[in-house]
Amino acid sequence: LLERGDDVVIIDELNEYYDVRIKESNIKLLRTKFPDSKRLTFYKGDICDESFLQNVFKTEKPKWVCHMAARAGVRPSIEDPFVYIHSNIKGTTQLMEMSHKFGVENFVFASSSSVYGGSKSTFFSEEESVDNPVSPYAASKKACELLAYTYHHLYNLNVSALRFFTVYGPRGRPDMAPFKFIDRVSRGLELQQFGDGSSSRDYTYISDIVDGIVRAIDRPHPYEVFNLGKGNGTSLKDFIGLVQKHVGKEANITVLPDQPGDVPYTCANVDKAHELLGYKAKVSFEEGICRTVKWYKETYESNICQNNEGTSVDQSLPSTIITASPTQVSLKSR
Repeated sequence: LLERGDDVVIIDELNEYYDVRIKESNIKLLRTKFPDSKRLTFYKGDICDESFLQNVFKTEKPKWVCHMAARAGVRPSIEDPFVYIHSNIKGTTQLMEMSHKFGVENFVFASSSSVYGGSKSTFFSEEESVDNPVSPYAASKKACELLAYTYHHLYNLNVSALRFFTVYGPRGRPDMAPFKFIDRVSRGLELQQFGDGSSSRDYTYISDIVDGIVRAIDRPHPYEVFNLGKGNGTSLKDFIGLVQKHVGKEANITVLPDQPGDVPYTCANVDKAHELLGYKAKVSFEEGICRTVKWYKETYESNICQNNEGTSVDQSLPSTIITASPTQVSLKSR
């Protein structure tokens, strides 16, 4: 958005879900790339804080909101569901409330493929029922979709809910498998494999996700749900094999039982996003892993953002009001 000339406002509470220095490096990276301070504004704060959020909307008067903020992670949501209810459901409701009050023209937010639960479909379609989530995280995302429809129905708020399918790439979250696997194989550490390796995910490279987000921002719909995925899955066994190939080392694998809340596979039907948004994923999984390994090696060689957990910078770059990380928002105006 900044590259094409939009003004962007970011909100992020910079919490400690993972290393805060990683998140701070994201902001520094943007400020370095776009030094014009008038076009990029950052607020540190919680979107669940009504007075704080109202002040931002009054000051910035955004035309679009891109809400990427959430407490992420299926397994942690089982351990502490109340944090997910607070951050995801309350935070999303606060943003939609402000959006309708301040006349926002389009509200785009990140849902998740997790809402499909244990779907048996070969390709997950937006038309199928998603009434049986298998984790508090998935339930919170389904709740956000329902609230979004309610705000559209009551206030004619244009809303697009984007169901992301396992996003990965440079500067990805350090708690997710793509980063963890590359990091552990690179350093010769134990790699925990949950299950027999047959589980499959529709891994979607970050640049394809960003393309889908921007397309949704630019093409307002009254209320629509879109899958953003690659459209084919990769097994865990093949995933680990590709990491070994591009890192150039063998993995030290420990096989453990499947984890509660995990689903056997995901795979997106992206026909709707293609038809209405012109979305089409371009990066193959192997190419994406190759790029991510290259970034990992370059980052460590440069000693950027290094710590015991590895290196990562969130790749959810701002557009409009963007919310990313457990509570980040970004507003946009022309």
